[in-house]
Amino acid sequence: MSAVRLSICIATLNRAAFIGETLESIVSQITPEVEIVVVDGASTDNTGEVVKGFASRCPGLRYVRLDQKGGVDQDYCKAVELAQGEYCWLFTDDDLLKPGAIAAVLAATHRDYSLIVVNAEVRTGDLSVCLQARRVRLVQDRIYARTAPERHQLMADAGDYLSFIGGVVMKRAVWNQRERVKYFGTVFIHAGVIFQSPLPSEALVLAQPWVIIRYGNAQWVSRSFEIWMFKWPNLIWSFPDYPDWAKQRVVPREPWCSPPRLLQSRAMGHYSLKEYRTWLEPRLTSPWSKAVLHAIAVAPIAPLNWLARFALRWVLRKVPSITHSDLTAWGQKPAK
Repeated sequence: MSAVRLSICIATLNRAAFIGETLESIVSQITPEVEIVVVDGASTDNTGEVVKGFASRCPGLRYVRLDQKGGVDQDYCKAVELAQGEYCWLFTDDDLLKPGAIAAVLAATHRDYSLIVVNAEVRTGDLSVCLQARRVRLVQDRIYARTAPERHQLMADAGDYLSFIGGVVMKRAVWNQRERVKYFGTVFIHAGVIFQSPLPSEALVLAQPWVIIRYGNAQWVSRSFEIWMFKWPNLIWSFPDYPDWAKQRVVPREPWCSPPRLLQSRAMGHYSLKEYRTWLEPRLTSPWSKAVLHAIAVAPIAPLNWLARFALRWVLRKVPSITHSDLTAWGQKPAK
């Protein structure tokens, strides 16, 4: 049997309704060079039965069920720890691979990149309609050297997309050599591993979208406000070796200060008096700001939601440069 070159590492929790379709899209493409490692964070549904069904007919699939829920960051680390491949693809438990995806990534791994970013398209939850053809707006593959200007450009070009873990392929040795525990609880451990310091060798972004992202299916909807207004921007702006212009291309430093973004969040039901009192009121000193942001928190959702959905349709048609944080603000799927 060939040595394992690529480990597809999946952290999952209570995804019985989706992980079968995900695994089908992967299993149909694997070769002896590829393994699948599924780490289950103590699911309480029949996720395990679904995965075991695939493992019974796919010798290259390993399923590990943890005794207790540890968190998505820890579970991905556990999957990489169990992996045997030279490269690890940190994939999601409800999205799909397009035919030819594994072959394309395997070919790229033979060029010794530290990081390979696999582009994706965004589809509706039932996968019937394409909402965005390319998350990273490149028309051809792009290689990024280790120099500071190139690293900064990588963040500017792909940092927004890299809130989505399913496009990350990294050398296992590089992942293991870098700080990880520091990023437990951020829900974006992969971004911390990538951007904490210069990578040992070049990075590659594949322009062709090989992943299909299932829109509107994130498990952390109840935490969307905290994640997109605080966790994600705080993480991106914590990296000292990147200039403000590159970080700004990913996410504003304090998106919660923007009334339009709060209106968007309110429209989708992610911002209410609870979020205002928990996250914003303690940070505000101006009576005017308090009045405005409080008013948004209690604004009627129904008309805002209608306007948000109308605006989203228009924006997706007219503004190809829309970012991932913009999409999530208008009700799109938060990254995994």
